[in-house]
Amino acid sequence: MDFETFEEYSLLLGVGGLILFMVFIVWNLAKESKAGRFGTFILFTALGLGLLGFLIKTVLVEVMGLGQ
Repeated sequence: MDFETFEEYSLLLGVGGLILFMVFIVWNLAKESKAGRFGTFILFTALGLGLLGFLIKTVLVEVMGLGQ
């Protein structure tokens, strides 16, 4: 395995792990604050918009070929 392939897989696993950890943190925050269904929905929506923006940016860069 060459360095570029290793780097790509490491980035995907690292960012994926951080995303899962962020989901766990938001879920734990909702549970400890007793936010209820609507409050949990708002937390995931508001805090998930940053994650959505990151994913959209990544997809656009790949589609438009700007990352090369």
